[in-house]
Amino acid sequence: MTAERTPPAGAGTDAGARTDRTGGAAVRGRAPSRRIAGVDAARGFALFGMIAVHTLPWFSEEGEPTLALTLFGGHASALFATLAGVSLAFTTGGRTPYTGRRRTASRWAQVGRAAIIALIGFLLGFLVLPWHNILVYYGVFFLLALPFLGLRIRHLLLSAALFAVLAPFLMQWSLDRLPAHEFSNPSLLDLVTEPGSVLAHLLLTGTYPALPWMTFVCAGIAIGRMDLADRRVQAGLAAVGAVLALAAWGLATVALSLGGREAIAAATPWMSESEIGEVIAYGADPELPTTTLWWLLVPGAHSNTPFSLLLSLGLAASALGLFLLLPRAADRALTPLAAMGAMTFTLYVSHLLVMWLELFWDAPYLWFWGQILAFVLVAVLWQRSIGQGPLEKLVSASTKAIARRVLARGGDGTAPRAPVAR
Repeated sequence: MTAERTPPAGAGTDAGARTDRTGGAAVRGRAPSRRIAGVDAARGFALFGMIAVHTLPWFSEEGEPTLALTLFGGHASALFATLAGVSLAFTTGGRTPYTGRRRTASRWAQVGRAAIIALIGFLLGFLVLPWHNILVYYGVFFLLALPFLGLRIRHLLLSAALFAVLAPFLMQWSLDRLPAHEFSNPSLLDLVTEPGSVLAHLLLTGTYPALPWMTFVCAGIAIGRMDLADRRVQAGLAAVGAVLALAAWGLATVALSLGGREAIAAATPWMSESEIGEVIAYGADPELPTTTLWWLLVPGAHSNTPFSLLLSLGLAASALGLFLLLPRAADRALTPLAAMGAMTFTLYVSHLLVMWLELFWDAPYLWFWGQILAFVLVAVLWQRSIGQGPLEKLVSASTKAIARRVLARGGDGTAPRAPVAR
């Protein structure tokens, strides 16, 4: 299985409540809104899950999947990608998207944000990492999201559904025609010498193919355009997400039992029943076979099939809704997760560098809890004494500069903001 990831809050700061009017840095000393605290806690939870999947064993000595694999395998990275969409919504106007010059400025700021995140991902590609990192894909997510930033919520959800249904077919078609997993983690050198192969890898054949994963990004933007301070919206996310996840898993299970599994076995005779069962349960490694389109019924993590994408999206929406529903009295208990979630770009890169050392194989639990404790301490102390994490500050300062430059070209850039239609 492949890396979870990812990402980064620094891949952007969240929110209108935490940013100035050009999408800039959080104001030190100002308590984040309950909405932002819940989003940060959800992102911190995703980082916790990613570290667990990367560090802890996946199977017990009896061959049974561990709790870390069951809970977080494939789903932590999906939660990060969904929250990336939420962050995009927050930094482009929240419930009422920017219009006029401000919209242009915010979109150019997102281009700069994507470039910085992708550049750091490409630089990490020079290291021999034991896991795939999502940062380069993240840059592509942000670029592909630009045309969707002005859409209404219903159109964003429709776009997410279309990506979930159609992109997996394009992905499967491409696996026999485009370079598949030619790169573990593409570097800047790969981008210069083999741009076509790298593009194919990032869009369709890699670990986190951007076109299928736009399902999470579009849904996240839609969620970020909602009134996340409304308890009904929070409860709706938790409930609808759970129903979506259960429906995706249930429909896939029924379809496989009604002939899908037999069709897969007939088209892929070199795989045993147990091997097919492992792919169905735990996902593709690294990609699904292309012997038959029946493989697109598989709900396993990282399979990037319609059922896999919708299952992970449902779990992501439900997790976010639950964190938002937690009462303010729980904020103190959530401080470690929220602090990690506020600087996941910095912490994720730090995690990859720890993994690069490959010192954890003989003591996985020590390395897991060591990283969690270190990241919590660093995040809490840094946030209280300095504010934004270093990589988050780099992104924030750069995007603010870009936005201000664009605004300066057209006066103050103020333009009436039309309400978002529901």
